[in-house]
Amino acid sequence: MKIRSAVYCVIAVSLLIASCKDQSAFKISGTINNPGKLKKVYLLEADSSQINIIDSTSLNEDGKFEFKHPAPYANLYKLRISGAIYDLIAKNGDVITFTTDENDKDHAYVITGSENSEKIQEFNRLSNFYGDKSSKVVAEYQAKVEALGKESDSLVKAYMPLFMKNMDDYSSAVIKFVNNNKTSLAAFYAMASLEPMKYEQQLVAYADTIKDKGTFSDNPGVQRFIRQMMEVKPISVGHKAPDFTTMGINDKPVNLADYKGKYVMLDFWASWCGPCRAENPNVVKAYAVYHPKGFNILGISLDVTKNEWQQAITADKLTWNHASDLKRFDGPTEALYHIQAIPSNFIIDPQGIIVAKNLTGAALEDFLNKTFNKPQ
Repeated sequence: MKIRSAVYCVIAVSLLIASCKDQSAFKISGTINNPGKLKKVYLLEADSSQINIIDSTSLNEDGKFEFKHPAPYANLYKLRISGAIYDLIAKNGDVITFTTDENDKDHAYVITGSENSEKIQEFNRLSNFYGDKSSKVVAEYQAKVEALGKESDSLVKAYMPLFMKNMDDYSSAVIKFVNNNKTSLAAFYAMASLEPMKYEQQLVAYADTIKDKGTFSDNPGVQRFIRQMMEVKPISVGHKAPDFTTMGINDKPVNLADYKGKYVMLDFWASWCGPCRAENPNVVKAYAVYHPKGFNILGISLDVTKNEWQQAITADKLTWNHASDLKRFDGPTEALYHIQAIPSNFIIDPQGIIVAKNLTGAALEDFLNKTFNKPQ
């Protein structure tokens, strides 16, 4: 009986502590060791793409500070202390402790009372590791350019693969982190750091995973991301390409259905688009090699005048079929394929399925080589 009574006492105390938590706000109790002349600490909130200062407080003589702020849903907050930024995730009811040392050049910190904050700290360590590697590659490249006295194609060819490999390694590490922490809001912020065009398939899959989880249902940023990904999903890799009809440069209708049973790349571009014109020689080269093997291209221009469109086709020697709504980003074809930036492309297989998106340069060449030069 005495043991049972003791257990009940423990439960009662636990419930009492929980009930004493302020469910209308979160609380941060902070300590800054060796604060020196530091007087102020700022609390910032991540709102969509903006970071806003929402509160500030003064340090006491012991280097301690406190914030109390309402947060009806879990969200990303930041402490700005001197020139350093410290991330945390908080919601109403959280009682968080924070400790750092102003003399620490690495700005290390200890945070408790928020598992999500510990996870965002883990992600930041990952991000900083690869960020430092990229910075070293860039610094080494710039030092050699400065020593040479000019830009060099050979240096670009030597250092660009190193930089790109590090970015790929970072993205792989992010995806692994997300897969290990799917129920943490930190995973959402990690996923948001990926390049949207290159990792669209992974972003859509992640949105599918979290869309029905109650953990994220009240966070506007997460819900906005899910809606965006669900809009993109029908034109993502693995889905059937939506059919359309637009007008060819010869003033005759062009249908996607005309390419049924063939490989075709929808190439969204424009005469006024510098990156598109820079990529055109790569596309011309790929077309010359793989068109005899069954590769087709339908250029979809975002021009508004036929004259400039035709001049660019002639100047760049684009010998494949061309069509346009002549309405920039506001044409029905552009809306159907959610074109928000160019160059953009979709490679569609003979069954009408989107098998690749936004491939340029070496990536396009590699895909076409694997597709059309398969061992018999």
